[in-house]
Amino acid sequence: MTAKTGIILAGLLGFFGVAAGAFGAHGLRDRVGPRELEIWHTGAHYQQLHAVVLLAVALWALTLSARGEPTGLHGVAMSLFVAGIAIFSGTLYAITLGGPRILGAVTPLGGLCLLAGWLTIVVLGLRQVT
Repeated sequence: MTAKTGIILAGLLGFFGVAAGAFGAHGLRDRVGPRELEIWHTGAHYQQLHAVVLLAVALWALTLSARGEPTGLHGVAMSLFVAGIAIFSGTLYAITLGGPRILGAVTPLGGLCLLAGWLTIVVLGLRQVT
């Protein structure tokens, strides 16, 4: 994933994460039970948090790219965060809206993508030469 794509996706995912949080607070409050609302808010929280991380990694990659330095592993981290948000938050949203509960078995795959994204940042940090 390129830095430009990461920045655009961070903006979109951040925007929709805030919209999801607002929808959960106002649109779902009287339509679902407290447990489902908690599930929804978990999805929105993780989406918003990782959209900011995606933006940070994309800006980091943009800075390195401007200096002619490689950014391949940054692209891997960004891709993992996007996949993680889509799978983790997406399945939580779907479950809350009445999707099959079996999606709960898929949700951890999104969490693993998010964890792998964070570990990729650790590797990037270890590779820094200063």
